[in-house]
Amino acid sequence: MTAVDVARLQFAVTTSIHWMFVLVTLGLVVVLVTLQTRAALTRNPVKRALHFRMTRYWGLIYVINYSVGIASGIIMEFQFGTNWSGLSHLVGDVFGAPLAVETLVAFVAESTFLALWIFGWGKLPVWIHTLLIWLVAASAYASAFWVLVANGFMQNPTGFELTDDGRANLTSAAALFNNPSTIWAFVHILGAALTAGGVILVVVSAAHLFRRKEKDFFTRSFRLGYLMGLFGMIWAFGTGWAQYGFVNQIQPAKELGKGLGVEPAFHIMMLTAELATPIMLLLSPIVIWKLPAKLWFFMPLFWLALPFPFAAAIAGWVFREMGRQPWIVYGVQKTEDAVSDIGVTTLWTSFWLFTVLLGLLLLTNWWLITRHAVRGPNREIFGIEPDAGYGKPAAAPAPVLEGANRG
Repeated sequence: MTAVDVARLQFAVTTSIHWMFVLVTLGLVVVLVTLQTRAALTRNPVKRALHFRMTRYWGLIYVINYSVGIASGIIMEFQFGTNWSGLSHLVGDVFGAPLAVETLVAFVAESTFLALWIFGWGKLPVWIHTLLIWLVAASAYASAFWVLVANGFMQNPTGFELTDDGRANLTSAAALFNNPSTIWAFVHILGAALTAGGVILVVVSAAHLFRRKEKDFFTRSFRLGYLMGLFGMIWAFGTGWAQYGFVNQIQPAKELGKGLGVEPAFHIMMLTAELATPIMLLLSPIVIWKLPAKLWFFMPLFWLALPFPFAAAIAGWVFREMGRQPWIVYGVQKTEDAVSDIGVTTLWTSFWLFTVLLGLLLLTNWWLITRHAVRGPNREIFGIEPDAGYGKPAAAPAPVLEGANRG
């Protein structure tokens, strides 16, 4: 393999792993907004306490995934400087602002709001605490948008001019931000994220319903996840087809891309949507009639759904990225001209290093999530007892006085 091949392979592997963290983050934050808003607005004390408990249980999964995902993003960003110096030279002035803003949003704003939300349980007024999770969600999706601004430019470069020294200078911020490639990708990813988040709720809830524990809690969670996943699947399917006219105009090779290696990724993406959507529609009466707890013996079948939204999303990303080859910035810079002048051995070394690190982060993430999910919601989470509603933090253990246990 050439240096270009290894650099592309490294970027594909590291980005695919990080992409799974992003999907879970964007999907679960919608769950938290839905549950906590409903809890804050309801006047029924029983339902209010239940929805706050649901918010904390699913919220800890979100916090675990977000924390580990931050580390995966830092690892992934190293390769821009090490492997793609040609790209940095060309589009540094264009990419710099969007990626800098994304860093501020993801690492400063979102992290700050999330920390206040985590430690504010039982301390802040309910409406302020609920506003914080809305701000976390807004920051998460704003972060995704800024990344897609950069990627959209690579797919459909607009609002720039080339200087004599081969650098792209931004001439129109409006054209950069209103790039149809960015907008279509953003609305399409919304569906993929909702599907991934919904499937996680369904799989975890199905496991507990099979064990016949916390029936009301997990029947409600199952129903929310199923409906969210179904809506996300239909949304992603529809927005995917809707953008074909635009994609065929700017990148006709994607439609005729058998030689580019995009056909397998396209079929994985499409078959997942085409098979999953009718199956979910056929099974929807189970959700509508609130039957998951009664049909507990069928619940293990839903566990099989876990890998499919991630496989479809990764395949869609591969189709989007490989379809523009041999260009890294379509029509402006070829991929072979963007790779840094480094040896194949060095690239293989960094490839295995980054892959192992990201693989360990991914395994750690799923182990922590599984451990929390299996333990269930009937325990203290974020310092709040399970039956306390929004309520008071759990009481600290009483101090043991010196000499109290002496005879």
